[in-house]
Amino acid sequence: MKPITLALVLSLGLAPALVSAQEEELDGAEGLSLMEQGARLFMRGIMQEMEPALKELEGLAEDMKPAMRDFADNMGPALRKLLEEVDDWSVYDAPEMQPNGDIIIRRKPEAAPPDRPLEDGEIEL
Repeated sequence: MKPITLALVLSLGLAPALVSAQEEELDGAEGLSLMEQGARLFMRGIMQEMEPALKELEGLAEDMKPAMRDFADNMGPALRKLLEEVDDWSVYDAPEMQPNGDIIIRRKPEAAPPDRPLEDGEIEL
């Protein structure tokens, strides 16, 4: 409280009412230290402040669920195959998207060549 508000409360004799309200707020916190009670009040305040954002996030997740399910259904098998092909992702640079939409994942120049021989028709880039 600001000093002026505190002085006004004390002069009007409202201090007992404030203390009583704070005690009701901490109802059920018997046996807790002041730090624990403060932490409980702090967390309660954080949850009250975050509630609208969490509800909005929940709605967004519900809106995205069909798109994510469709993505997993369509891309899941292709990603699984890619993960089976690549043993060590640390030997590759970050993916690059070309102007035509192609995505290229290059091996780092210092990386050792692949252990397997190239198959017919396969090109080392």
